[in-house]
Amino acid sequence: MKVRFSLLSLLVLVASFTAVLLSAGMAFGQSSDSAAPAVMAGAMLLFVLVIGLAFYAYFALALQTIANKTNTPNAWLAWIPIAHLFLMLMVAKKPLWWFILMLIPLVNLVILIIVWMAIAEARGKPNWWGVLLIIPVVGLVVPGYLAWAD
Repeated sequence: MKVRFSLLSLLVLVASFTAVLLSAGMAFGQSSDSAAPAVMAGAMLLFVLVIGLAFYAYFALALQTIANKTNTPNAWLAWIPIAHLFLMLMVAKKPLWWFILMLIPLVNLVILIIVWMAIAEARGKPNWWGVLLIIPVVGLVVPGYLAWAD
């Protein structure tokens, strides 16, 4: 979980939950005469998708607000799944080839912490706010704080 839940890891998590729930729903639907297990699996899937979309909207809106406040062009890139990484690099004023480093499994943890530290500095906050993304629940609050705190 990237030591912080990124949007990409959240989407992968939602996709894997979807696959598990769909296969479980089909298995329950075949082994029972009633439709209750299939309906329950569908309800769980819908719940996971709604929560996933809420997190996606939160992170995208926070990143777009950060980009607007730092006068970074193309703030709308926050809403496009892979392009938001390029927007983060532009806000942090890091080279765009770091995107390749974000694709390498363990290197991306370090790179994303460095990028979020630079984003915190770009917003006029201490750079240790980027390190706070390591803490699971606090990592959800940091983008909102960097976006909407004065």
